[in-house]
Amino acid sequence: MGFAESMESLKSFDPNDIDFNNAGSWPMPVKIIVLVAVFFILMIGGYFLLIKDQYSELDRVSIEETKLKQQYEDKAYKVANLEAFRLQMEDMKKSFGVLLKQLPAKTEVPGLLEDITNTGLGSGLEIESIQLKPEVSKEFYVELPMDIVVAGTYHDIASFVSGVASLPRIVTLHDLKIEKITKSGGDGASSRISKLKMTVQAKTYRYGTEADREKSKKASKKGKGRRK
Repeated sequence: MGFAESMESLKSFDPNDIDFNNAGSWPMPVKIIVLVAVFFILMIGGYFLLIKDQYSELDRVSIEETKLKQQYEDKAYKVANLEAFRLQMEDMKKSFGVLLKQLPAKTEVPGLLEDITNTGLGSGLEIESIQLKPEVSKEFYVELPMDIVVAGTYHDIASFVSGVASLPRIVTLHDLKIEKITKSGGDGASSRISKLKMTVQAKTYRYGTEADREKSKKASKKGKGRRK
């Protein structure tokens, strides 16, 4: 059948006359159109049924590959610098040991109080009171607070603060409050400032023992129970 005859048969072909049981009698152009349509249907169906899932899996594997490469690079870096890390750890242990030595033991608190008192007197201050407060247990350390009240000039107070910061043991100052102390002249003259009064809480620390940590946990649980 020539091309002209195929076209004539296509023109005279009625789609309502399609009989799938007798597809061999269809005109050649119809066969070609049907085959092309079936081909594209199969391609599209195959994409959604098979290829699309493969692409999704490929994306997932690509992301996983990137993560694994990053993990490998991190581990390779750590292995390559393992000796340097060990040296850093040793340095950190030594530094930590030095810091621990700066934390007073419980029996050393009286000596620390004496150091603070001598620092105040050496700065020219009048020591009105130094009162120890109850210990406060934290997770890894214990705070030993003390309320201090001193009187003196501005320069005396500044010298005292500097001296406390230079003590061999760690002491921090909190809630600092300075007030003016005024005196009236004996002849009724106007009041004049003679000294300053400083109220401050000093805190020193010691390394917490296992008993201290248990005490801190129990206190924390009690606090949560009361809030409930």
